[in-house]
Amino acid sequence: MNYSLAIDIGGTFTDAVLRRDDGMLTVDKTLTTHHDLLEGFFRGVGLVMGKAGATPDQVTGVVVHATTVVTNALIERKGAATALIVTKGFRDVLSIRNEHRYEMFDPQIEFADPLVPRELTFEVDERVLADGERLRAVDEDEIVELARQIKASGVASVAICFLNSFRNAANEQEVAAILAKALPGVSLSLSSAVAPQIREYPRTSTTVVNAYTAPITEPYLQGLATGLEARAIGHRPLIMLSSGGIIGAEIASRNPVRMIESGPAAGALAAAHFAKELGLDRLLAFDMGGTTAKACLIENHEPLVTGSFEVDRIYRFMEGSGMPLTIPSVDMIEIGAGGGSIASIDELGLLKVGPRSAGSMPGPACYGRGGTKPTVTDSDLVLGLLDGANFLGGDMALDIEAARTAIAIVGDELGTSVTQTAAGIFRIVAETMAAAAREHATDRGFDYRGLPLLAFGGAGPVHACAVGELLQSAAVIFPPQASVLSAFGTLVTPVRLDLVRSALGRLEGLDWAEVDTILGELTQEGTDALESAGVAGDAIRLRFGADLRYVGQQNEVAIEIIDDPRIARDASILHAGFEAAYFAQYGVNPSHVPVELVSWRVTAEGPKPVFNGVAGPPMVHGAAKTRRRVGLWEEAGDVPVYDRAVLGGGQMVAGPAIVEERETTIVIPPNWSARVDDLGCLIATRSA
Repeated sequence: MNYSLAIDIGGTFTDAVLRRDDGMLTVDKTLTTHHDLLEGFFRGVGLVMGKAGATPDQVTGVVVHATTVVTNALIERKGAATALIVTKGFRDVLSIRNEHRYEMFDPQIEFADPLVPRELTFEVDERVLADGERLRAVDEDEIVELARQIKASGVASVAICFLNSFRNAANEQEVAAILAKALPGVSLSLSSAVAPQIREYPRTSTTVVNAYTAPITEPYLQGLATGLEARAIGHRPLIMLSSGGIIGAEIASRNPVRMIESGPAAGALAAAHFAKELGLDRLLAFDMGGTTAKACLIENHEPLVTGSFEVDRIYRFMEGSGMPLTIPSVDMIEIGAGGGSIASIDELGLLKVGPRSAGSMPGPACYGRGGTKPTVTDSDLVLGLLDGANFLGGDMALDIEAARTAIAIVGDELGTSVTQTAAGIFRIVAETMAAAAREHATDRGFDYRGLPLLAFGGAGPVHACAVGELLQSAAVIFPPQASVLSAFGTLVTPVRLDLVRSALGRLEGLDWAEVDTILGELTQEGTDALESAGVAGDAIRLRFGADLRYVGQQNEVAIEIIDDPRIARDASILHAGFEAAYFAQYGVNPSHVPVELVSWRVTAEGPKPVFNGVAGPPMVHGAAKTRRRVGLWEEAGDVPVYDRAVLGGGQMVAGPAIVEERETTIVIPPNWSARVDDLGCLIATRSA
């Protein structure tokens, strides 16, 4: 037998999936080891290899990794000492930002401190005009003196971001060439390579994040490759990107900013896979893990993709309070708490949940690792939704008394019992997530009512029906191996790289010679990256897109172009595609206004993995293995508890009921019922 391996490192748990070539899956979870992420990685490898009885020489398929190493470095501010080089006059670009106030009427508004302080920001007397003309070249003597100052500062990485370099990168490249000779061993990140797009502040922010994390990511990925080789797993690792593709470790190490949302992106791809298998054109993916919960819209079996997002927000749910990144990413929204999110009393004396999280260390109080704050997992345990003796199949027992003690502290302040407080935590989490999901769908022109909800992650199946009821979901779907679905998602996505470059200009006067140059360079870059990841050149498929807007607007709309635009060379095709996409989003077209093209997009994609599917459910219908009290439904008496592994195809489970797996628990409330389909999905629907 031959196997493929996937490891997804989350904020609380590290998930491992081993897929046999006949579709058989072996999965496991272990706590994330934040002091050394690779320790948890290889512990997960050992667990699934041992459980499957597989040997290293049998891992002949892909080895794919989704990781939080970049995210952790940003949140904990543990990146490398970094310098920034900018055009003369733009030294304060990171502090001035874009002058947008995310809270208009807050006189004490806060922003995160820049990753690069002002004293490590250096100016160069150069200038490229908006049309790409080089008005002033760099002075080599100035750069040599600049290199001396940077060397004296002791930085490990340098970000270079000049005005309009996305139109002409010559000045950035010349500075980088001089610094490479003068500062051997120092990492260099050029905005013209990392994020060649308009808007100076987001481009600078993206380049700085890349520079800040590159000296950490490169040795991490080298250690990953070395560790796999030491264990006789010879396949080169592929890394999950935020855009929903996987790429070789060498390319990923040079562009760590592309890895920030790698885990959640993998979950969205798994949701897209099941949408196709189930024949659903639209669904809402709901991923709730130990640290956060995220939602993503799936349309026509593909997750929505955006060109920008934020990280390290001062306020988790406040857009504009973080650092913007202009890279392709699966369009997700962080919609609430995870299992480790902490419950507390706010300044108004009301119960709130999050945004602070206990993580994996010390973790929820019930983990018995020193945590004393009440969390969502503690409330689930106290309510009887979780079986403390069966958590992770009994390998990690939960301390219910510690959970009660933690929740009682909050309950005493509220004047409520432990059960009432735990129920309040459960309901607040559901309301918060449903409200954020409504906003996310509405902003993108989707009617969320009736959308099926696909629930996964360690905590997702516990809370999904409560969220689905608030969203009026037609069904809540629990796929097989729901708790490790993000790791599974890395195995159903092809090698892929999404590239973008700005070239602002009126559509009616499109310079097709310039288009030939830009698209030629992007396609070559994408092809080279995929070939370095092992994809044959004749198997690479290219997809094209563009970002357009009406003249005078600030924001653009992305469109997909069916064929290579260099063939037809017809701007009217782009115009028609833009007007259709604009109308779908806004319901109106100011067609008298000229249209301008902002950026070109190219996606290089390898063949989709051959996937034989997983084994279907058994044909024999299983009975409840036990019954227990659930604090949410005291009037229901003892609630039946099923082992998911014994539920047969077509079997109906009437709520209230609990269905347990080794790695997660599915909660079916009263007035809901669930049916096992041919794929092994448990599909829950609410009674009229």
